Amino acid sequence: MRKKFLASTLALMMGLSMVACGSSATDNKDAANGADTAESDVEYIKDKGTLIVGITDFAPMDYKDDNGEWIGYDADLAREVAEALGVDVEFVEIDWDNKILELQNKSIDVVWNGMTLTPEVENSMECTVPYLNNAQVVVVNKDKAADVTSVDTAADLSFAVESGSAGEAAAEENGFDYVAVKSQSDAVMEVSAGTSDACIIDLLMAGAMVGEGTSYDNLTHTVELTTEEYGVGCRQGSDLAAFINDQFKTMYDDGTMEKIATTYGVQEAIVAQ
Repeated sequence: MRKKFLASTLALMMGLSMVACGSSATDNKDAANGADTAESDVEYIKDKGTLIVGITDFAPMDYKDDNGEWIGYDADLAREVAEALGVDVEFVEIDWDNKILELQNKSIDVVWNGMTLTPEVENSMECTVPYLNNAQVVVVNKDKAADVTSVDTAADLSFAVESGSAGEAAAEENGFDYVAVKSQSDAVMEVSAGTSDACIIDLLMAGAMVGEGTSYDNLTHTVELTTEEYGVGCRQGSDLAAFINDQFKTMYDDGTMEKIATTYGVQEAIVAQ
């Protein structure tokens, strides 16, 4: 009798254990499925009522007007997208080296600042389609421009580049001697101050920032080191990138994109959507 009781008890315990294991496995599977199901960024942004845009001071993409308001080609496009979302827009200056971390931490919702679509960027973010063409160019004093006509003639110069930028990548690729600074604007200041012979910045920025009629009329851009395309970066797996792509198509088709581009002199660089 005692043996029968022990056998029954053991059988009952084994049955309960199997149920518990099965339940645990199901719970774990459900948890894994839940983890794989990304939260909708579009709905997240709509719920909080603000699209937070990570930028740097980078004319003609994002810069402040005389009233301290952020303007520029990218800033104006971002406002259009925020309006389509039905939310406000907030611009936050970020350290360009930390842009991926800022996205992941949800300190910002999007990186929208003339960002070159490099393999690193595309592997770390959910990126939009290209919307603007660009190049990395060498900026020097006008009195040196005639001597800087190729990569070879630029090889002996000392460069300033923005840390973590496509300009820094171009300097590394060509074996240039360079120092990394916080922003492209700082890189231009290095050349103007004479602490660097040259800098590497975006062609679109060079067009707005150096040469006749600018604050750096003693500088000019020379050699194009790369050709590239700009895109907008969202969190990995985010549905916001697809939403922005749809808005790009709408703005391209109805002329809004060209109208904004003409305001900032970048209309020739627009990528057809």
